[in-house]
Amino acid sequence: MPRNEPTEVTDGWDAERSTRRRKAVRYGVPVVVAGVAAATMVPAFAGSGSPDLPKISAQNLIAKVAKSDVQQLSGTVRVTTDLGLPALPGVGGGAGGFGGAPGGGEKGGDGASAAPQNKLMELASGAHTLRVAADGPDKQRVSIVDKAAEYSLVHDGNELWAYDSGSNTAVHSTAPHSRSGKQHRAPEGLPKDLKGATPQDLAKQALKAAGDTTSVTVDGTAKVAGRDAYQLLIKPKQAGSTVGSIRVAVDAENGTPLKFTLTPKSGGAAAVDIGYTNVDFAKPAASNFDFTPPKGAKVVEGDKERATAQREHGKDAPSRKELAKDMGGLNVIGKGWTSIATIKGEGAGLPSGKDKGEGAGGDAAKFLDSIGDKVNGSFGSGRVFSTRLVNALITDNGTVYVGAVDKQSLINAANAAK
Repeated sequence: MPRNEPTEVTDGWDAERSTRRRKAVRYGVPVVVAGVAAATMVPAFAGSGSPDLPKISAQNLIAKVAKSDVQQLSGTVRVTTDLGLPALPGVGGGAGGFGGAPGGGEKGGDGASAAPQNKLMELASGAHTLRVAADGPDKQRVSIVDKAAEYSLVHDGNELWAYDSGSNTAVHSTAPHSRSGKQHRAPEGLPKDLKGATPQDLAKQALKAAGDTTSVTVDGTAKVAGRDAYQLLIKPKQAGSTVGSIRVAVDAENGTPLKFTLTPKSGGAAAVDIGYTNVDFAKPAASNFDFTPPKGAKVVEGDKERATAQREHGKDAPSRKELAKDMGGLNVIGKGWTSIATIKGEGAGLPSGKDKGEGAGGDAAKFLDSIGDKVNGSFGSGRVFSTRLVNALITDNGTVYVGAVDKQSLINAANAAK
């Protein structure tokens, strides 16, 4: 059978779908990229050989992914991230939905070592192996497997567990009901339907942004986790984006994304590469979702810790809207792959070069000069901090511009906003 030739898709979808996707362009891709940069993902190993599969257009393959609704699976995911960030040991908030103080910190409670946010931050760099299982919206499990320890998040109906074998600590909480009342939803820290732990969500979020700023083609076939797959290639058309391409391996049978690879425009190794090394779409054994703390484990009741933390703080943890308001308002400018998030400053910026004398101010300025590039424009001056994918400009008055865009795009945005 003929191999699949690249087929570009830019227009031609039905009006409603096209409108939704164009709207999603502004927010979808930056959210995907930022989420990856903050906390997760990368490489699964594709098997050798390119299977012969019936020819399919990019439009039909996108539709196949959109219709995919796999509720049951189990398998192993290989995650590798190379964003150009330093290792961040011990970084993370409190136990979040599993208990702990709003905003984290020392008041995170005895369950801090088992708090999901703390552990998931480790996925921001290096290579990791995850074991995953799902049986509908009420049963999920994600385990991060290290050489000497294992960390597991388990959602079974209204029961939620986070367990760190390294410290032999478990955090137990109760899952809230969904709005429909028909199921329990996992709180922050245990993503619903394993979002953030498998390629499916990243791929679907990227495809939502496939509009007139994007080229989408079918670029051959591959074997991933022993399954035949089509390769969907997504490329930005906008010059200022730092994203070179996104490649998604799509299961030829059921449309499930099996592998997600994001390569920066600068080249080199993938910045984000996450995929299955093995996967089974049969119903997982019920034992996957049973959890009993091992003998001698320290068990922390997350609901009680959260309630205590809220009393100590006088209110619940601030919402995203409240945080944005406190930061002067979060706005998104531009569209598509060159969208830039901005947070208006209030005059209190970073230490300047004038503070390079003795003392904390001078030391901070020297450190910032070593990791950030000083830039100037009609907006004034500031520093650009760069990774392989996401760049941020912090002006001397404290205004922040951040996005998966190059340095000049950030400077242009700051000049235009002057």
